Amino acid sequence: MEAIIRTGGKQYKVTEGQTLFIEKLENEAGDTVTFDEVLAILGDSATIGTPTVAGATVTAIVEKNGKGKKIRVFKYNPKKNYRRLQGHRQPYTKVRISAINA
Repeated sequence: MEAIIRTGGKQYKVTEGQTLFIEKLENEAGDTVTFDEVLAILGDSATIGTPTVAGATVTAIVEKNGKGKKIRVFKYNPKKNYRRLQGHRQPYTKVRISAINA
């Protein structure tokens, strides 16, 4: 069984046992998270929500919180001696989907 959930402004297609990197949540490692915004349940018969499926939840376990790889943002104006270098590391939460409750 698969489900489509929305979290952090993005949509993810998930199955049970899948590991997923999502936008940072305010939970610690080992906590259980329940996603209530289930947009669709896909299986033998598909259930599409309007906009969400009533009563459907997806349960996940937080494995860790961390930061992604550093990206560098470089701005410059030619012939003006303007140069700016900025780094950024996006925080994430790694979760493992434990159950899809339709």
